[in-house]
Amino acid sequence: MKSRQKALFGAIAAAITLACGTASAAWPEKSITIVVPTSAGGANDALARTIGQAMSVALKQTVIVENKAGANGSIASEFVKRAAPDGYTLMLGYIATHAMNPALQKLRYDPIADFEPVGMVGSSATLMVTSPKVAANNVKELIAQHKGSKDPLTYASAGNGTAPHFAAEMFKLSTGVEMLHVPYKGSAPAVNDTMAGQTQVMFPSLFTALPHVKSGKLKAMGVAGSKRSEMLPDVPTLAEQGVAGVDVSQWYAFFAPAKTPAPVLEQLNTVLNQILADKATAKRLVEHGAEVEAMTLPQMRSFMAAEQVKWKKVVQATKLKAD
Repeated sequence: MKSRQKALFGAIAAAITLACGTASAAWPEKSITIVVPTSAGGANDALARTIGQAMSVALKQTVIVENKAGANGSIASEFVKRAAPDGYTLMLGYIATHAMNPALQKLRYDPIADFEPVGMVGSSATLMVTSPKVAANNVKELIAQHKGSKDPLTYASAGNGTAPHFAAEMFKLSTGVEMLHVPYKGSAPAVNDTMAGQTQVMFPSLFTALPHVKSGKLKAMGVAGSKRSEMLPDVPTLAEQGVAGVDVSQWYAFFAPAKTPAPVLEQLNTVLNQILADKATAKRLVEHGAEVEAMTLPQMRSFMAAEQVKWKKVVQATKLKAD
């Protein structure tokens, strides 16, 4: 198996060399660091390590994954913003750091002006889950038990401006169920406390929640998206259960500091898309609940511009505020 993987990544590296020509032949000459804006154990961390391992083989350089959790992704974002624009410091950003949180509050970084998009990795559906200690077995029961209750539900999020925060607030607005927000420094500790019953509800990505749902440590209530997941076909969408307007797909992408040279960005985009085209890598990501979706650099720039507009409109419509 290992020999086949080495042969595969050797072929990828050869393809990358041919595709990129000699414009960036001197790069990379040293190790590359991928900065993750959340703690170890979450979806971002798993994706970064999966891609980083393949990137290391393809580029024949060490790829280091460094977790910089805190401030809802701002610590990592500001660190990468200040890094030298030479292709050796990258960020595995996601919908929260580069779309939702910037739409929600004033930050010390700009998701467009301070970064160059490198490429999309993919997306994951948002799943509404509860602690096994919650008595309700579906969304209808949950709403009936808690709507108008003087004892509100508590919901965990990976922090202000993250997808679990947005999805929960959109659920509250749609249903009238009162829920108190308990923000964490990343999805992993939020999920852990939900499993333990310290918090009762969460809206993590399918990528993060799937193993815990399969093990019975979390109860899947509904998909906060337009369609059911192939990984959990028996779990209906929230819309199917009468809850409209909660559609949050969580995407993950690589970014570099602004002014990173175009040839380096092209080479990084090529290597990333070659890795995502590998069936074994794609299968590994899909099995964890992520849907692979590669993009060219122009496609990434258009996508990022559209996301800024989309989530600013959501904030305005819902009157969402940071806790």
